[in-house]
Amino acid sequence: MTFEELPEFRKDVKTLLKKYRTLSDDLAVVKQVMVVVPDERPPFSYRIDNLNLLTCIIKVKKIACKALKGRGVNSGLRLIYAYFPDEPKITFIELYHKNDKENEDKKRIMDHFT
Repeated sequence: MTFEELPEFRKDVKTLLKKYRTLSDDLAVVKQVMVVVPDERPPFSYRIDNLNLLTCIIKVKKIACKALKGRGVNSGLRLIYAYFPDEPKITFIELYHKNDKENEDKKRIMDHFT
């Protein structure tokens, strides 16, 4: 499994690292899980189907973040990625906290995957 990141994703991570110091380690754990099970895993993640794209776009709702420990069941971090089962490849699209944004950036997804 190969992992790629959009430039915008790198900016998201850089911004969030200032607030959540354990984020790099937490993303490494997420990558380990994705190597084993890269597709959706309800209720933790689900497909975003209303975009009419050729690839599978998945939104992860529950990411274990050590910096957010003790703040409830859901960490509040959301991860959006594209999964290409034929290659096998995962491209990270967006990472945000649910208090900062309500939904994923559909324009970013459409700009890169149409």
